[in-house]
This record gives sequence, C-alpha cells and structure tokens, in this order.
Amino acid sequence: MVARGKKVLTFKMKSDAPDDEELLKLMLGRSGALRAPTLRRGKTLLVGFNADAYSETLG
Repeated sequence: MVARGKKVLTFKMKSDAPDDEELLKLMLGRSGALRAPTLRRGKTLLVGFNADAYSETLG
C-alpha cells in the first residue's frame, strides 16, 4: 500500500504488480530515500501515512 495524502494505492504484487520504475517512483521521496513512515506487517508493506490505511492494517 502506498499512501499519498488522502489517496491510497494498493497493489497485489503476485497478480497485479507495477513495473519497478513505477513502484520506485511511488515509494521514494524527493531526496531519493524511502518515504516515511514505512511499516511492514506480515506480507503487507505500508509506505506513507494515511490514518484509515493504518487502522485497517493494524486492526
């Protein structure tokens, strides 16, 4: 899941994976570092912050 403001993009990496270039564009900030906050829970990776997405992921 990639959160940018109120928008959350969800990718199913096995069946609907974007290409590497698009994925990096979404996950990296302007400085080229991984956007914060980044959270991994099980097989789910959350990049960026969205309160609803965090509530859904953390239950």
